[in-house]
Amino acid sequence: MIYLQLFLSFLKIGAFSFGGGYAAMPMIQQQVVDAYHWLSVSEFGDLVTISQMTPGPIAINAATFVGIRVAGWQGALCATMGCVFPACVIVTAIAYFYVKYRHMEGLQMVLNTLRPAVIALILTSGITILTQAFFQGSHIELQQINWIQGGIFIICMYLLLRKKKDPIIVMLFAGVLNVIGSFLMGI
Repeated sequence: MIYLQLFLSFLKIGAFSFGGGYAAMPMIQQQVVDAYHWLSVSEFGDLVTISQMTPGPIAINAATFVGIRVAGWQGALCATMGCVFPACVIVTAIAYFYVKYRHMEGLQMVLNTLRPAVIALILTSGITILTQAFFQGSHIELQQINWIQGGIFIICMYLLLRKKKDPIIVMLFAGVLNVIGSFLMGI
C-alpha cells in the first residue's frame, strides 16, 4: 500500500507542478510533510538541501529521497516513476501540439498567463526556505532569529550578486562560515 501511496503522491506532484523544481516545492511539502507526515518540516529543509546538491531535477531527487526514506529502494522507484510519468506524457502531447499550433495567438496567451503563477510558486518556496533557515520555530519572532544564518545569507547574496563569485565557491564558503559560527556558538 505504501508503494501505491508514494506513486500516487508523486504522480500528483509530477502532474501539477508547472515551472520546475522550485515551483514544485510547496506541493511536495504539502504531500510529504502535511498530508502523509513522511518528513518533518526540518527534514523537509534537509530534503531541499540534498535535492540541490545532487545532480538532476529537484522534484525527482526529492521523490527518490522520500521513497528511500519511507520504503527503501522499491519506494524510491515507485515515487520517482510517479514523478516522471506525467511529465513524459504531458511533454510528448505538448510537443506535438506546440509544433502544430505554435503560431496561434491563443496558445501564446495561455503561456503568458502561466508565467505569473509559476513566479508566485517559486517565491512561496523561497520564503518557506528562508523562514526555515532564519527562525528556529514555526512562528516568525525576532527572538527566534538565527543571526548566523541571516549573516551568512547576506554575505552570500553580496558575493553572488555584487561580486559575481562562482556559486560553488560561495556554497563552500557558506559551509565553512556555518561550521565556524556553530563552533563559536557552542563555546
